[in-house]
Amino acid sequence: MSTRGLYFEEFKVGDVYKHAVTRTVTETDNLLFSVLTHNTQPLHLDEEFSKGTIHGTRLVNSIFTLGLVIGVGVTELTLGTTLGNLGFEDITFPAPVKIGDTLRAETVIVDKRESKSRTDSGIVYFEHRGYNQKGELVCKAKRAGLMVKNPSA
Repeated sequence: MSTRGLYFEEFKVGDVYKHAVTRTVTETDNLLFSVLTHNTQPLHLDEEFSKGTIHGTRLVNSIFTLGLVIGVGVTELTLGTTLGNLGFEDITFPAPVKIGDTLRAETVIVDKRESKSRTDSGIVYFEHRGYNQKGELVCKAKRAGLMVKNPSA
């Protein structure tokens, strides 16, 4: 396991990172995240309510799903080498995540460019994809991150 993420120069457009960390989403994950974020949507919290929906059961909070799909790549890609997120776009959830689903993620480097205002960093454009245990795409998001350049370069 690396002790740092990648510097701006190390990212190559087109590279695909299939993250080794997988995670089974538990009822506690969903409950805790929903309560901590004050999301009282019964579709996440109330099994009896959810039985009457098109899904027939509770769904995992989609923002938890997004965070997990992006978070599992931190150690490989951005640990200690990012100055922050600049924005997210094109976030989709093509299939629902249910309690007990096991998620895996991959990240594609879709573009990068030098920073126009900072000489010590550049911008990397990531596409994160999350899949459940059946191989169904459950989350896709594009993200721009401000990444540190190698200080010894």
